[in-house]
Amino acid sequence: MPHTERTSFTSGGQRCAAWLTRPGGDGPHPAVVLVHGFGATHDMRLAQYEQAFAAGGLATLSFDFRHLGESEGEPRQLVSIRRQLADIEAALDFLRHVPDVDADRLALWGTSLGATHVMLTAAKHPELVAAVVQCPVVDTRNAARSSGLRAVARLIGPVADDLVRAAFRFPRRYIGIVDEPGRTAVVTVPGAKEGWHSMVPPGIAFDNRVTAATGVELAVRNAARKAALIRMPLLVCVSDQETLMDPRIAAGVARRAPRGIAIHYPADHFAVYHPPLVDRIIGDQLAFLGRCLAPATVDGVNGA
Repeated sequence: MPHTERTSFTSGGQRCAAWLTRPGGDGPHPAVVLVHGFGATHDMRLAQYEQAFAAGGLATLSFDFRHLGESEGEPRQLVSIRRQLADIEAALDFLRHVPDVDADRLALWGTSLGATHVMLTAAKHPELVAAVVQCPVVDTRNAARSSGLRAVARLIGPVADDLVRAAFRFPRRYIGIVDEPGRTAVVTVPGAKEGWHSMVPPGIAFDNRVTAATGVELAVRNAARKAALIRMPLLVCVSDQETLMDPRIAAGVARRAPRGIAIHYPADHFAVYHPPLVDRIIGDQLAFLGRCLAPATVDGVNGA
């Protein structure tokens, strides 16, 4: 039976809350680091992937980024891609030292903005065996354009204010992660607010805030340009009705990655987390990871 253990690791001198899920049976097990999306925390539907992957023989490590959820870090609700990439490096290092995990059979999995993190990390780590991204947001400039110029303009004042506050160590200025069109938030495309809240289980409080200066780093990230540098097998699960980013960008990532594979789904950004589609997507991901992480594949006998 799969078993989830509450644990933690250190990144930048701060504790990251983590969840290590093991499959039944003796190890060493292949393992996958699960990377969540923008402002999201472990309790926002990651458990379904942990349990399904463990049932398929894969260990997983999930975690809350610093400044979010159950992890340490001040100010709260700061989203820094640079810091979050460091958290992923720390997660990989932690996983390599788990006794019943096979350090030579590690993979990355990322959803939404987590796909940006996975692609940037995968490009740096050719020793990793595979990577999976779903409903990927890998060009944040395009994502910003999806919200429209007026939505971007509404962020200029709060971003400037927060940058000044940060420079003088004053209390930070916050904006919403997601809201209705016409409101001041990072994501304001139609349907996004309802979709975001569909990710939150009953009884869980969703902190719908980020420090406003988050928008500066988001405005300049284009992980899609790293696709050609990703040498391991890469599965791109494309939501063909995506509204947060042009889905053609995700499909292009799979084409440019030397070992990229695209699977298309008739879904928007949020349908992929819910039945019935989530079962199909997880099945496709498990089939891909099973091929890539099999011992013979890692030894170079088979290929994905």
